[in-house]
Amino acid sequence: MSKDTMIGVDLAKHVFQVHGASMAGRLQFRKKLSRSHFRQFMAEQAPAVVVMEACGSAHYWAREMLKLGHQVKLIAPQYVKPFVKRQKNDAADAEAIVVAAQRPEMRFVEPKSDAQQSRAILFRSRERLVHQRTELVNALRACLYEYGHILPQGIGQLGRIKEIIAAPNSDLPELMREECGDLLEQIAEQTVRINAKTGKIKTLAAEADMARRLQTMPGVGPLTALAVEAFAPPMEHFHRGRDFAAWLGLVPRQFSSGGKARLGRISKAGQADIRRLLIIGAMSRLNWMGRRAISEGSWLARMQARKPRMLVAIGCCQSNRNSSPIDAALAWRP
Repeated sequence: MSKDTMIGVDLAKHVFQVHGASMAGRLQFRKKLSRSHFRQFMAEQAPAVVVMEACGSAHYWAREMLKLGHQVKLIAPQYVKPFVKRQKNDAADAEAIVVAAQRPEMRFVEPKSDAQQSRAILFRSRERLVHQRTELVNALRACLYEYGHILPQGIGQLGRIKEIIAAPNSDLPELMREECGDLLEQIAEQTVRINAKTGKIKTLAAEADMARRLQTMPGVGPLTALAVEAFAPPMEHFHRGRDFAAWLGLVPRQFSSGGKARLGRISKAGQADIRRLLIIGAMSRLNWMGRRAISEGSWLARMQARKPRMLVAIGCCQSNRNSSPIDAALAWRP
């Protein structure tokens, strides 16, 4: 077989469904293979275009197929679903992958490297610890609420919580104090782990050229810079910052028909972590401290005078003006 062959692979943990077809769509083979036989089978094939859904282990198998000399394309699962014929099974999925990939207008996902996946796992591990610590803090606030102590949300309230628990004239029972102390110890342990992972992220962000450039922009720190490097495709795929903003979902959702444009709310259709961090960074630029650095008469000042603050923050993320962090990344070339 030559590069005129396209092989669609429906990935799984143990059983892989393979569908081989010519570029014109003519069926060549269908096979169901175990994990070990799949690797051996692909090694025996002549270089071909291998297409897989961008799901769990897809980036690993993409790297393995590249080592075997194949050309690899990853396709988003939602783009494959419309091409599944009637019954849903592994063979139909593998065939639909090939049919979808043969569309000339189809969009593909860039395979990630080992380093990118490692950075993404580190980022998600820290996010998971932050969520767990937030859960513990809320549980502690709920316990104190049962005894009439009302406290605002936020990790910054731990000092007040400790004072309430340790107060000599407190009305809290001894057992209640013990349980709250145990929750405080768990929060402290999570904080140590979070700080350790934050230190790793800062070190990695300081080593990467693009991450260092991103951190020179207002509102962009090591977390945002590492998220862009770990989750975003190469910046060469985008012509301008607004293209990246559209990829992130920072554009209005369209309901246009009959030549009339109808724009709705922000689509939120892209990578959620980068989008959230960019908006948080933009909001820090618009709060009472960040507003001091906004020059009068600038585009940002004029927008802030007539638009809601959140809308202005999203506009900062997708704009080509005011040294957008997106355009700073796009300006970098290796």
